Formats: sequence, C-alpha cells, structure tokens
Amino acid sequence: MFGIIRPCRNRLGADLRESWLAHLCGLCLALRDDHGHLARVVTNYDGLVISALVEAQTARSRRTAGPCALRGMKPADVAVGAGARLAATVSLVLASAKVGDHVDDRDGAFSRAPVRGMGRQVARRWARQAAATGADLGFDTAVLVDAVRRQTSVEEAAGLGSSVLLVTEPTETASGEAVAQTAVLAGRPENAVPLREVGRLFGRLAHLIDAVEDLAEDRESGAWNPLEATGTSLDEARRLCDDAALGIKLALGEVDFVDGRLVHALLVHEVQESIRRAFGEPHAHRRPEDTPPGQWQPGTYSPMGGAYGSVPPPGPVPPAGAYGGGGDEPPPPPTKWDRRGKQPGPGGGLWFWPELVHPPKGRGLLVGCLAVLYQCGTCQYCCRDPYPGPFSGKWRSGGCDCGSGGCDCGGSNHGRGGGGGDGCCDCSCCDCCNCN
Repeated sequence: MFGIIRPCRNRLGADLRESWLAHLCGLCLALRDDHGHLARVVTNYDGLVISALVEAQTARSRRTAGPCALRGMKPADVAVGAGARLAATVSLVLASAKVGDHVDDRDGAFSRAPVRGMGRQVARRWARQAAATGADLGFDTAVLVDAVRRQTSVEEAAGLGSSVLLVTEPTETASGEAVAQTAVLAGRPENAVPLREVGRLFGRLAHLIDAVEDLAEDRESGAWNPLEATGTSLDEARRLCDDAALGIKLALGEVDFVDGRLVHALLVHEVQESIRRAFGEPHAHRRPEDTPPGQWQPGTYSPMGGAYGSVPPPGPVPPAGAYGGGGDEPPPPPTKWDRRGKQPGPGGGLWFWPELVHPPKGRGLLVGCLAVLYQCGTCQYCCRDPYPGPFSGKWRSGGCDCGSGGCDCGGSNHGRGGGGGDGCCDCSCCDCCNCN
C-alpha cells in the first residue's frame, strides 16, 4: 500500500479523510470481489485516485462494509461501482506487468526457477482478470500493457544527454489513458481531454519522484536509474516535477466536477507535499528512525523548538552542560508513542521484529508475502507509524505523516488548515476544499 500520495489527516480534515478512506477500502474490496484475496496486495494509495475521479464527476456511491482488521475491526462506508472497479483493474494490470518484469530479469527471489514459475503464473492470471474486468467496463487494458512493455526498450535506448522525458513517456501514456477513462465511466466525455493531461503529467511526476527517492540506493547497488542514465540533475528533475504539478492544477481547472474537493486535495496539495518530501525541503522533516543511533545532526532536532527537521533558532551556541546532561550534546529527540501506549519503530515495543527490520537484500517473494499477512493480521498498516515494508524492510510512513516526520502538526492552525501556519498543514492557497 505504497504511493507518492500519502495524505495527512490534518490537511484533509474529517470529511475528506473519511472519503479518502472510503476509496481506499473500496479499491481493496473491489480487488477481492473481482480477482480474489491475493489481488488485494496490489492496493495502493495512488490507485484510489481513479476511483475518486469517477465519483467527483458523478454522485457518491457507497455501501457499508463489515469489520476489517485494518480498520480496527470496525465497519465503514466504502466506495463501490465502476470507479472502484476501474481503479482495481488499473492497479492489477500494472502489478501484473511489474511481476512479469521481475520474472524476466530474475530479480531477487525470482532468480530461483520455482519462484519464477509461480510469479509467471500470478502475472498471467492477473493480466487475464484485469483484461476481463476492463472489457466489462469498456476499457481496453492493452493500452496499459503496451505502454509498460515499451518501457524496457525505451530505457535501453536512453543514454547520457538523452531527455529523461523519453524514459517517462510510457508511464505518462498509461496514466493518461487510465485517468481519461474516468470521464467515460462518469458519462462526461467533455472531461476526457483535460483528464488525459492530468494523468499524463501525474505519470511523469510519479516516475521522476520514484527515481529521485531511489537514486542513492541505485547508485550503491548499480541498478539502472533514469536520472543517472540520462545525466539529469536533481535541479532539473525538480523543475520538471514543479512544471508537472502546475500543469495538473491547471488541467483540473478545466474539468467539470460535481464535487472536486478530494481530487483537488490529492492531486494539487498532496502532490506538492510529495515533491517536497522527495527533494528534502525543510518541512519534509526527517524522522527519528532515519538518524543513526547516538548521532545528532543539525536540523534533526531543535531542543528550543522540538520539531523534527526544524532549524535551531539563531543566537549564541549554548555552553557545555546547558542541556542538563553535562555534555555538549542536546538531549535525544522525544519518543513517539502509538495509540496503545507502546513505543513503535526499531528497537522494541509492541511491533518489534527481531532481525527482520532491515534485511540486506529484501525478504523475497515468499517471506515478503508472509510478512504482508503478518502485518495485516496485526493491523500494522493502520495502527503502526512508521511500519517496515513487508518486502524491503524500509520504514514507511502511515496514511498520515503527522508525528512521524511527515509534518509539524503541533500548532493550532490545523484540521482544515489555517491561513498562515508554519507547519505542512497550511492550506491557504484556495477555498475549494474548505481549507479556510
């Protein structure tokens, strides 16, 4: 359940957060109903935007779902209908292509013949199921499959001096067609052109952000990275991301929505936050678990301000012993406690995973799937923040980054945003999502 859009509950507010969760659960249940329980592992935050876009152009369509471990065993209203099914179809066909690529490249666990066979069968099954559901919705998934298949040849042709946009083109095409289909399902064909542009630019931005976030790791492992391969600087990547975000905002302005508040919050405000997180701006705060034990780095924690990522206030350096410990080091950052009063994260507490927190080469397909089941059964996706990725072991932020480094939401101007807050929950740029 990963994606570049990870909204903060304080930025969304109660109404939009409830709607966002309805689409997330609706996507998960649509995958289960149409494709079986295994397909639910491809549920992702970005995929629910498809469902939200369909609903934003029509009337709200919900049903009450039964208790679920990921909701603390509580029932909830979830999105249903063509939007949720289209989101499930798109998520499934792209996941099928990704598994197929790993099988062909013999990556990680897929280097073993038995696992490759299982992966190939799963990929083919998902592709068939997605094609069948797509046909039922009037959407030809072949356009997505073709775009993904072209990605390999595009990457092979790219080199130093090539435009990185040549590499992102297949992703842009696939995203554009998927988003444009929401206008068809909603019965608003006049929205197809601007929505195709929204999808195309979102695909570009997602591809670039993924490349930026993986750059250091890819350099260390020698893996292919579009920025490294084309010689694109981080400044240029940031410029392209900012241009794409602006283009998305302008294109959304040309779409006729019935209620576009959630879509605007996700594709304008949260996209901007994703860019800030990826490029490490000051309010994309560093989390305590990202700082090596026993090391304090300037800007990680300000004893005067107390917020992660904040910069100590100007003034003379405090003398030795000023922090009460007899040394020059400031006190350790405050510990975050979860809702059960347990200490999350590495090193202990309710969710301690001995020797499984940071596997050197990932957990592989089989162990990763077991980790998914374990995390689902113990409600870690909704009750633990941050939680370790089931396959990579990397620490991931939950649906809301508040308190875990995503933003400084300790002020008083949160909820639906204030007019001029200092934290990331400031949402004063518009009034289309009840921000002011």
